[in-house]
Amino acid sequence: MLPLSPRSSDDPVAPLHRSVQDLVARRRLRNVDLTLGDITATALEVVPRAAGAGITCCRDDRVEAGHATDEHVGRLDGYQAELEEGPGVTALRGDPADGPVVAVDLGGVDSYRWPRFAPLAAHLGYRSILSIHLAAANGRPRRALNLYATEPQAFDDDHRLVATAFAAQAAALLHGAEEAQHLIRALESRDVIAQAKGILMERFGITDEAAFAMLRTSSQETNMKLLSVASWLVGEALRRNEETTADGQQSSPGIAT
Repeated sequence: MLPLSPRSSDDPVAPLHRSVQDLVARRRLRNVDLTLGDITATALEVVPRAAGAGITCCRDDRVEAGHATDEHVGRLDGYQAELEEGPGVTALRGDPADGPVVAVDLGGVDSYRWPRFAPLAAHLGYRSILSIHLAAANGRPRRALNLYATEPQAFDDDHRLVATAFAAQAAALLHGAEEAQHLIRALESRDVIAQAKGILMERFGITDEAAFAMLRTSSQETNMKLLSVASWLVGEALRRNEETTADGQQSSPGIAT
C-alpha cells in the first residue's frame, strides 16, 4: 500500500488514476451491481489502512446494505441499515459537499455519536470508519462508501483526501453505469412492446397505432404497467406456440427427424 504522510514524496493521485483505469478496463460498467462491487474492492487498494469496504444505500426511504468486501463488514453495514444509524447513514443524510463522515474511535470518543451501532463495530474489531456520500443525480438511489479500519484514528487528513478523490471518481463511474443500464432496459422494453404490438396486429389485422392503443387500454383497465402487459402477452404467445409445436410432434410420430 502507498504510505502517505505530509512529508511523503509519493504522488497520492497516481493510484487513483490507475484504479479508475482498472475499473474501466474491466468493461463491466453496464451493470450497476458489478460496478459497485468493483468500487468497494478497488477502494481497499487505493486507501491505506482500509481493511474493509461496503456500500450503504437509501432507496425509496429504505436503508439497504450491500457489496461488502468481507463477512464482518457485511454484518456491520447490515447493522447500519437495520438501526438506521452509523457513519454511512449519517453520510447519506448529508450533502456530498459536506465531506466525509469520520469515526475516529468507535470504542472511545465516537461511541456517543452512534450509541447502538458503535459497540457492535467495536465488538467485531473495527474502531475507525470513513464514510463518503457518492453524489448521484436526482431520482437515483443515494449511496455512501464505507471504509473500515481496525485501529482507532486510522484515517488522517491524507487518507481522507485520497478517499474523497476516489469517491468522486467512483460516483462518476457509477453514474455512467446507471445511465448505461437504464438505456439497456429502455431498449429491451421497447423490443418487448414492439413484439406485443406485432402479435396483436397479426391476430386482429390492425395497425401499429391500434395495437398500441389496445395495450394502453389493457394497462389502464388491469392497473398494470404497459411493459408488464406487453411481457405477459409475449409470454402467452410463446407458451401457446410451444404447446402447439409439442402437440404437432406427438400427433406425427412417423415423421423422420
